[in-house]
Amino acid sequence: MSLDGFIAGPGDAMDWVFEYTTPAEFPDIVEATGAMLSGRRSYDVGRRDAGKPSGEAYGGAWHGPSFVLTHDPPPDPGVTFLSGDIEGAVATARAAAGDKHLVVVGADVASQCLDRGLVDELLVMVLPVLLGAGTPVYKPATASRIELEALTSSLSGPVQLLRYRVR
Repeated sequence: MSLDGFIAGPGDAMDWVFEYTTPAEFPDIVEATGAMLSGRRSYDVGRRDAGKPSGEAYGGAWHGPSFVLTHDPPPDPGVTFLSGDIEGAVATARAAAGDKHLVVVGADVASQCLDRGLVDELLVMVLPVLLGAGTPVYKPATASRIELEALTSSLSGPVQLLRYRVR
């Protein structure tokens, strides 16, 4: 996310992320990922950016089971679309992840997971940029406070990595 809390810029711009970091700088994160769950908006942004690093999971460094939670699935044989509730989507994606991590991407789906207590940890990569507008990292359905416990923080080049346990 940007230092001012946005995971995408205006117009769902994502190219700015790869101005500061590449997946090659974080091979342990890529390797630990067993499956990904996103929402339809994140899926659409990925399709729009296909062929660019911002259009691929970890810039194209990861390949594995990908799930999209949506009520309006398009035809795409490379993706599993789920249309049930968030709990069912998380259970399906976690099963596919096996003993690795389920990574939840996109503000809406991640916020739903946080609001329902389905997230164990947050890994936030803070990039040295202020976007001023865009998609905030957390958009709760209702104004809710979620307590976090700081686990680790480290610096990799210009990127600050923050890991929190959700209490």
